[in-house]
Amino acid sequence: MPEVHATIDSFRAALDRERTAGWRIGFVPTMGYLHEGHGSLLRAAAGDCDVAAASIFVNPLQFAASEDLSDYPRDLDRDLALADDCGAAHVLVPSVEEMYPTPMLTTVTVADITARYEGASRPTHFAGVATVVAKLFSIVGPCAAYFGEKDYQQLAVVRRMAADLSMPVDVVGCPIVREADGLAMSSRNVYLTEAQRSAAPILHRSLRAAAAAAAAGERSVAAVEAVVADAIAAEPEADLDYAALVDAATLEPATAVGGGQRFLVAARFGATRLLDNIAVGS
Repeated sequence: MPEVHATIDSFRAALDRERTAGWRIGFVPTMGYLHEGHGSLLRAAAGDCDVAAASIFVNPLQFAASEDLSDYPRDLDRDLALADDCGAAHVLVPSVEEMYPTPMLTTVTVADITARYEGASRPTHFAGVATVVAKLFSIVGPCAAYFGEKDYQQLAVVRRMAADLSMPVDVVGCPIVREADGLAMSSRNVYLTEAQRSAAPILHRSLRAAAAAAAAGERSVAAVEAVVADAIAAEPEADLDYAALVDAATLEPATAVGGGQRFLVAARFGATRLLDNIAVGS
């Protein structure tokens, strides 16, 4: 089993010792309730680096008052077993009091790239993400940090934050891991009813159809976005939030279908909000 650390000081000291020994650290920050998507990140960290480390912390800063912090699924024993199977050597499992012993007066924000999409739907979310990730990067120190592409805007935010602040962290994006029917793996999938779970793969199917339209020569952004919007509108269990073709690096809305783009989509299935995305023109 990995060495489990309840305190920041213990985790930081352990990783400092590993670096002193000459080992490169691969780090995977998580909110727990781990699934194969997290497993793929941990295996990438263990495979690319000498020592794989993870954190398991349900971060209250990234939940709005109306969101599901208290109901967020947790299973620490299962999480640690999966981390062990995937090669993690150290896992930080702090309490909220350990991470935030006093009210936070410092907030990290990343402008522009957070203004649309998830940032518009969840206005406080990315400040909470950037703040906790900045804190974790400070705790861990020089490392490669692994994030899944499923939360693509989050990945872009973290990359920009690390670059802007000259953090000694190599932010590595890893491919989305999917269920057999194409649904992107997410801890929130557990909230879906049977009917919603059956309907949820429409996100991936619609994205694939949009990417196919672009590959076939469609250059109208509105037409490509309509492929996704119309498909989701036809699914009674789904309620579309946004469907947007964007520049893969800046997340600025695309003006024409071309190379280096990402199609982002978010929709609600009952009370559960799911995200997905796909590369377009790469």
